[in-house]
Amino acid sequence: MEEEKELSKCNNCRIVRDVVEELIGIVEAAKSMGEFRGTQKKESQMLQRRLRQCLPLLEELRDLDAQIPEDCISCLHRLKRAFILAKKLLKTCHAGSKIYLVLETDAMLSRFNSVYDKLNHAMDGFPYKEIGISEEVKEQVELMCMQLKRAKPRMDNQDMELTTDMMTVLLADTDRISECEAIKRLANKLSLNTLEELRVETIVIRKLVKERRGQNAEGTEKIINLLDKFKRFAGIEQANVLDDPAPCNRTLQKCASITIPFEFLCPITLEMMRDPVIVATGQTYERASIQQWLDSDHQTCPKTGLHLTHTALAPNVALHNLILQWCETNNYQLPKKDPPPPPKITRADKVITLIQNLSSSQLQIQRKAVTKIRMISRESPESRVLIADNGGIPPLVQLLSYPDSKIQEHAVTALLNLSIDDKIKKQVSKENPIPAIIEILQNGTIGAKENSAAALFSLSMIDENKTLIGASNGIPPLINLLTEGTIRGKKDAATALFNLTLSHPNKVRAIEGGAIKPLLKMLENERLDMVDEALSVLLLLAAHPDGRKELGQLSFIETLVKFMRQGTPKNKECASAVLLKLCLNNSNLLLAALQYGVYEHVVDISQNGTKRGQKKAGAIFQLMNKGDRFLSRT
Repeated sequence: MEEEKELSKCNNCRIVRDVVEELIGIVEAAKSMGEFRGTQKKESQMLQRRLRQCLPLLEELRDLDAQIPEDCISCLHRLKRAFILAKKLLKTCHAGSKIYLVLETDAMLSRFNSVYDKLNHAMDGFPYKEIGISEEVKEQVELMCMQLKRAKPRMDNQDMELTTDMMTVLLADTDRISECEAIKRLANKLSLNTLEELRVETIVIRKLVKERRGQNAEGTEKIINLLDKFKRFAGIEQANVLDDPAPCNRTLQKCASITIPFEFLCPITLEMMRDPVIVATGQTYERASIQQWLDSDHQTCPKTGLHLTHTALAPNVALHNLILQWCETNNYQLPKKDPPPPPKITRADKVITLIQNLSSSQLQIQRKAVTKIRMISRESPESRVLIADNGGIPPLVQLLSYPDSKIQEHAVTALLNLSIDDKIKKQVSKENPIPAIIEILQNGTIGAKENSAAALFSLSMIDENKTLIGASNGIPPLINLLTEGTIRGKKDAATALFNLTLSHPNKVRAIEGGAIKPLLKMLENERLDMVDEALSVLLLLAAHPDGRKELGQLSFIETLVKFMRQGTPKNKECASAVLLKLCLNNSNLLLAALQYGVYEHVVDISQNGTKRGQKKAGAIFQLMNKGDRFLSRT
């Protein structure tokens, strides 16, 4: 049970660290965005600042080593979803269509409001005190949440002027567009004057149309209509704004252009139809576009808004023939049909593809695949089974020996996550990963060493692996990590050593390898907060005569009495267990403990300690009462 709790704690910390790293990455990505579009600029900058204000909290969370409660993890997952929406919104305001941002101002403001609500909801009930967040950071985040609740995104005067001008331009007479002052004013405000500016806007709008897949056809038509007017005003002779010929402007020689008859264009995409079909209302659309519309559960005609009495599509043969004749007469090449959309890829298919990519000959593909496998492996038991059942373990084990430090780190972490499941732990063990994991523990990056130690701990739950790890010289690098590692590294090493030294031969290896000295130093360093871990390993080493000999120093007995006096309930329990183990084999050590005043602390623990602590304290009492020399002192 103790081992399972330690493994659960390690995995808990690792999950929190991974989520926090993702959140910090999103904040950094938002910070790195350049200037925002003129519309919603103030709101974008405000949201950007709000994300930055979360950094101190995230940095403190990243450095925590304590067990994180489930309600905190739930808050972090909600915060991640809110951050992703915020990043997507900021990206739209940074590089989205200028026309769209003005035309859809109300929708954009609603999106900001939705992000604010989700950020507030994510932080609601966050357990600052329980996990040790500083008061200063807590106050800062709570102030931000209060500001978010009061925030009411609204259209400023500049945005209102832009929207008014946009409506004027939208209703303007196309034939007299060059005389329209509103479009000139709007083009200047939006920086849609030059060929390059309009080319970029066209690319962005083309992407927007594809993303909408026929939805909001009326709004899409307005956007395309407006872009066409801006181009005409700039002197670009182009009838279909979604085509991409090399346009000419008035500063260049005018080029001959072909105006495509409007009836040949699909009302949804405004692209020339290649397979026109008639719907129940008599309107004609491109087959793929209207089918996408119908597949999205729409039951109305996009152009007229009338209800469709049926969804059958009839080929418009006459119009199709006219289009072909027109193309032949005008030497116009009808664009090729887009290939049919690929079938939806299931999660299992994605995982299988990633597993196959683990064996790719291309480094970048391997890196990307092993990174994603690592992320998937931590999501849920179902995800781990999916990876294991589809042959993901053997290539991950092979990557442990790959000469790339990042790939090694991701591979060993993925195997660590997979080994949480007892059944999968056995599958991992069958692939003999232990020698390669020990090699990474010796020579890998800091993160790889930490996760290798945690992986050895997890795999050592199987008794055969305890022997194999010890025989494969896995204990010395753990002791080295215990001495030189980060706080997390020391904890991972101590946890692994605890499990391994349950085996008698490994006790000898740990003692001879010098494990006791760094464990005693851990007791002296309050900043590490690793008293329980260190005492638990020392208790196991004290079961061996050589371990007791090295630990039987008066200074150590005094340290144990100190923890029995002023430690946490768990500290007192562990210190009592170690003292009992030492004194059972050396009555002089009990005498020394009594001289350090242990008696009153044993009484306190026997009455107020943990259940295990009370048992150990009771056993120490029995030891005291065995001889008259102890009775005289009680």
